[in-house]
Amino acid sequence: MNTLTQTPTTDIKKYFDEQMAFQQEVSQSTASERIAKLKKLKKSILAHKTEIREALFKDFKKHPSEVDLTEIYPVTGDIKHTISHLRKWMSKKRVGTPLALLGSSSWVHYESKGVCLIISPWNFPINLTFGPLVSAIAAGNCVMLKPSEHTPHASAIMAKILGELFDTREVAICQGGVEVSKALLELPFHHIFFTGAPAIGKFVMAAAAKNLTSVTLELGGKSPTIVDESANTEVAGRRIAWAKFLNNGQICIAPDYIYVHSSKKEALVASINKHIKKMYGDDVVTSDSYCRIVNEKHFDRIKCYMDNAIEKDVKILAGAKLDEKQDYISPTLVDQVGDDADLMTEEIFGPVLPIRVYENIEEVTAAINKRERPLAMYIYSKKQKNINYLISNTRAGGTCINHSAIHFFNNNLPFGGVNNSGIGKAHGEWGFIAFSNERAVLKQWSPMSGIELMTAPYTDLKQKIIDLSIKFF
Repeated sequence: MNTLTQTPTTDIKKYFDEQMAFQQEVSQSTASERIAKLKKLKKSILAHKTEIREALFKDFKKHPSEVDLTEIYPVTGDIKHTISHLRKWMSKKRVGTPLALLGSSSWVHYESKGVCLIISPWNFPINLTFGPLVSAIAAGNCVMLKPSEHTPHASAIMAKILGELFDTREVAICQGGVEVSKALLELPFHHIFFTGAPAIGKFVMAAAAKNLTSVTLELGGKSPTIVDESANTEVAGRRIAWAKFLNNGQICIAPDYIYVHSSKKEALVASINKHIKKMYGDDVVTSDSYCRIVNEKHFDRIKCYMDNAIEKDVKILAGAKLDEKQDYISPTLVDQVGDDADLMTEEIFGPVLPIRVYENIEEVTAAINKRERPLAMYIYSKKQKNINYLISNTRAGGTCINHSAIHFFNNNLPFGGVNNSGIGKAHGEWGFIAFSNERAVLKQWSPMSGIELMTAPYTDLKQKIIDLSIKFF
């Protein structure tokens, strides 16, 4: 049953106007005040952990342990990391000043952008709503949030948590469908942080352009995995199976397709199948560790991709069991998938994994580079030469070597895509910067200024000084 609340358009405008009036006060908050807010948010998330687990189970049968690992831990970890570093991030960053500007000093001052909008997706609703919120609070912003309408129970518990902690003048959550998103995108926010599909990201960016609003776009795409002739297929199969079928494959950084060296294909397929059974048992549909496709619409989408592949005579290596009554698709491996199949042209975002073989590493980079730049790329290899070649000859938002997806959990790394897979970075200091304006400040402290030796009226002496500046400074 859909329990999603619909926020009236009049309330959306009211929240925005209140936040515009309140933003200056919030921007003046100290590091201690922002840290206090983050501590309260962390405490509240942990206090509502049982309700969060229940909400995610109702939305798509997510196991409590998976909720803890993929929804709660990333947020609480981000909060702890931010608390530890916020004072340093907020302090002015001194930079050098050229000799031509003798008598002055320079620094970067980090100030809040103002009133920000966060639009989050359904696949990890808690993680991908509260994660950006942590960065926005750390940077001293007022925030309006629009979670996905596809996970109404998660939205409800987030609304409860935020309602207990914040006045809507500072943080307001707006629930609803496309109409609510459109109403929000008409407003002149100072920054928009969007997580979702590239197609919707283009719409968000176009709407932001009307107000010259800056954007961070966390998108997706087809993230490749390469398993070369030197790889440990037992390890690769275990880690690929985990990253692909976690959350039923509904992960923007899930391995989307595999290129495996022909000498390793048989062993890799066997390893992936082995570890699917270890994680979910012989009859996956009975496993409470395997969640479901979020709704009928997305079930039908993935089913259409599979039907299209079957029409093109692909070989099913494992799985392909479906139950539309419970939006269930088993972990599925497919072989002999052509470039024109939907499984190779569309982001799958589900538990279907195409496997292709290769002979030469150059084939792989050529194939990857024909596609849009991916959010992630995974390399399984013991050969540093191959690893270096793949990194140097491709582009991706992030890369894991001999593992998959875990770079997301490291707050010391920037997270984000490139071009079609995203614009801007998130997590840790990069998230703080995304929600901050890096304001350039130059202070003239000396009565003498180097630049004033080169101002009009121009003389031969001043020309010599300009020439020296061009040559040496």
